Amino acid sequence: MKNNSSNSIKYGLQRFGLFILFLVIANSTQAQDSTAAASTGSKPEVVKKTFIGNLIIDNQTVMVPVKGVFEFVMQHRFGTVNNGYSDFYGLYASSNIRLGFNYTPINNLQVGFGFTKERMQWDGNLKYALIKQNKIGGSPVSVTYYGNMSVDTRPKAGNFVNDVDRLSYFHQILIARKISKDLSIQVAPSLSWYNNVEGYVTSDGSIKPRMSNSHIALAFSGCYAFSDKMSLVVNYDQPITQHTTDNPNPNVSVGLQVGTATHTFQFFITNYHSIVPQTNNFYNHNDYSKGQFLIGFNITKR
Repeated sequence: MKNNSSNSIKYGLQRFGLFILFLVIANSTQAQDSTAAASTGSKPEVVKKTFIGNLIIDNQTVMVPVKGVFEFVMQHRFGTVNNGYSDFYGLYASSNIRLGFNYTPINNLQVGFGFTKERMQWDGNLKYALIKQNKIGGSPVSVTYYGNMSVDTRPKAGNFVNDVDRLSYFHQILIARKISKDLSIQVAPSLSWYNNVEGYVTSDGSIKPRMSNSHIALAFSGCYAFSDKMSLVVNYDQPITQHTTDNPNPNVSVGLQVGTATHTFQFFITNYHSIVPQTNNFYNHNDYSKGQFLIGFNITKR
């Protein structure tokens, strides 16, 4: 349903204000830890390479590249395998692609943008490392914020009336721990928001939204390294919000990752066809229990 423009702006400002407050509190905590370490003449050693890169299949990781790093990212999803040989198990079906560019202008902060084939979505995003895991003392986990704003640029689509109807947002707190040299795990609660959601006509002629404007989900990710360059990667995404109709399905992904100093390549099966995270969380109708998987890959060039 169409939302009032002033309400959309108000909600956006509230979310931005909460994010700024969270950054201030986190930075204040880190400053206090640094002061305490300085008073004892020691500084906790930060755990490195919790994950190889920014992505773990369909989700972000806590990792933020060092200052000055520029990345090109290609994310590709084929069609589902259900049709078998008729479309060669989805390889010749309708695909989805995102091309993205990221840059780290200062330590702990990455900014980027991308363009996705589905819904012709442009997104701008940022990622900020709030807390880093320490080997001895300090924090036992790494915590990173990831957020984006996406705009649907299709000329005629949905029931858009105002420009703000095309906007959607995504906020996520990533919490990860490197358990051992080979094993890392991550949990990530998220909030997705669409300014505009589709409606349906009831028996009395009134129009009601099919879904809420907001959606809460929880993502679990893991990485196990077989060697210095090859790893097993897994994701599980669980929807939390229950909508009026059209509830999304959970996502299960598993794949192999190969990493070098300048490249990360992931090849996997998943039941997420969308790539923009709020679209995946809101509109995933592929059911893994029915075998509705698809093949995908991510390539990151640093």
